[in-house]
Amino acid sequence: MCCNPGPGAGVGRGTGSRLQNFLTVRALFVSGFLVSAVQIVAGIALLFGGGELFVSGSVALSLLLGIPQIVIGLTVVSLGTSAPELFVSLISTIQGNLGVAGADNLAVSNVVGSNIFNVLVVLGLSALIVPLRVQSRLVRRDVPLLLGVSMAVWGMASGGRVTWQAGAALLVATVMNLVWEVRTARENPEDADALDASDEIEASERSTPLVASIKLAAGLLLLVGGSQLLVRGATAAALALGVSTTVIGLTIVAAGTSMPELITSLVAAYRGRADLAIGNVIGSNLLNQLVILGLCATVSGSRGLGVDPVMIQRDLPIMVLTTIACLPIFWTKGVITRLEGGVLVLLYGAYLVEQLLLNMAPGYSDEFRLLVLVVVAPTVMVFLAWQMLAWREQRRFS
Repeated sequence: MCCNPGPGAGVGRGTGSRLQNFLTVRALFVSGFLVSAVQIVAGIALLFGGGELFVSGSVALSLLLGIPQIVIGLTVVSLGTSAPELFVSLISTIQGNLGVAGADNLAVSNVVGSNIFNVLVVLGLSALIVPLRVQSRLVRRDVPLLLGVSMAVWGMASGGRVTWQAGAALLVATVMNLVWEVRTARENPEDADALDASDEIEASERSTPLVASIKLAAGLLLLVGGSQLLVRGATAAALALGVSTTVIGLTIVAAGTSMPELITSLVAAYRGRADLAIGNVIGSNLLNQLVILGLCATVSGSRGLGVDPVMIQRDLPIMVLTTIACLPIFWTKGVITRLEGGVLVLLYGAYLVEQLLLNMAPGYSDEFRLLVLVVVAPTVMVFLAWQMLAWREQRRFS
């Protein structure tokens, strides 16, 4: 004769089953997130190594072909530090063409996030190492050009899509800017000193065509493989954390692909090459928008490159505002001081906090945004105005 189980037996089994299911789901989440994290770190490492090989091989091959050094500095070396952003955005655009959800958002957010990171973190940390003396060329030509391009890109994206026609216009503007750069550099040789990339050129002059070609091919392979790993890991991490690919692109991917710019500028600042540290940031931001965004929009074809509405309302304006903030900072005394560098880094910290609150604690995001508008923004404006007035007073009595 069988005994019926007591009333608590079914409950115990049900509770145990639910607990087991919870633990299984949690284990799957942790393992999946760890795999995504490893893919992101490995992708960034491959991108960094690939970018180094790509620059070295490209410079050596260009010299062997007799291309002028100024053209190499303006094109190959500048594009080399932006190669991670280029390949990540291109892979994302191609995946978007194949119907992968959110891929376009990753392509655009990578560009926008990298530009914000470059100005606030790369420039800020470089200035914290040593005050950066600003060349007059940056104030009178490069920063106003970057501001104009940033505002144009914001306008192009305001409709929710960057069309292939807009991408083609950006690529045409790239060619025009290159021609202008070469002409002004030849007319003003003193301005070309920062664009020669002499360190990379000297190190590459002894390369043979075979060695240069191997470096170039290996760099391209690492860039393609690293970008695929980074995109795959970032997309999976976004799904695991329940956040959008736009947020991942604006933060993790943007910071990861900007590592070459960060390391290049920090080393340049430490060695006293402020011109390279600043020029690297401005040149990279120009290339990110003109070349990378232009090429991705063109590759997207008739469907165009989709832009997240949140990015249009928040991140693109922030990108423009960070560029505008460069003008008074660059104008004052012709030096980016350690204090100004610290302010830039703190502003990026506030930007990251706002991103985290918006996705992990939405109830506090409005309060934090109000704090930024009421306290942080006026404080920064007063600081910049004070710097401008102090600079004018110094010029008047000097």
